[in-house]
Amino acid sequence: MRNRIGISPQPAVGVPPHRAPPPVRGIGNVGEAPDAAVGLDDGLLAVRASEGDEDAFAVLVRRHSSRMLALAQHLLGSRTDAEDAVQDAFLSAWRRLPEFQHTASFGTWMYRIVTNRCLSDLRRRTRPLPLDAIPEPAATSSESSPPHVAEIDAATAALTAALQRLSPELRVCWVLRELHGLHYEEIAHVTGSSEQTVRGRLFRARRALTEAMRPWR
Repeated sequence: MRNRIGISPQPAVGVPPHRAPPPVRGIGNVGEAPDAAVGLDDGLLAVRASEGDEDAFAVLVRRHSSRMLALAQHLLGSRTDAEDAVQDAFLSAWRRLPEFQHTASFGTWMYRIVTNRCLSDLRRRTRPLPLDAIPEPAATSSESSPPHVAEIDAATAALTAALQRLSPELRVCWVLRELHGLHYEEIAHVTGSSEQTVRGRLFRARRALTEAMRPWR
């Protein structure tokens, strides 16, 4: 039997064996949290979820799905692909919760799972990123004239194309730092590399993007 997202439930590893992965609902939708779990921090929720508490896991999904979806969409450039990646990532997290060592926050751990899932996708394909993969800066009323909007659209397209030319590893570091505001230490944990490696990748990514965007200065 397959669940609503088309994945056949498999016996969970580490969680009680009779517990199949719960349906991952509300991706990108904050919604209402189960009353019993309101106010609990992520660490306690993760402990409860690792023991098979589906309500605790549902709260974690609601708290983190929007950011994970934004990350996946920035990396994959497709809302549909991003939703699939985030759903897979949360199902993977459910099965792997007993492995969660709490050496980093649950959010950082999820960033790592989602990033690895997206990197696997990126290495399998070379499909171009669509224009809306890069968020546009909010325009003030004085900046909303048609010529200015057209200029912003063209600059966004140029940045999207430049970002697409980066290797997946450089793109991940740039997105996590510049669009999601993670610190170097967090990015190192997410990518499974050293801070020095992260700094080097960010330097190369910024240099490449700066060069690509030079005509727009």
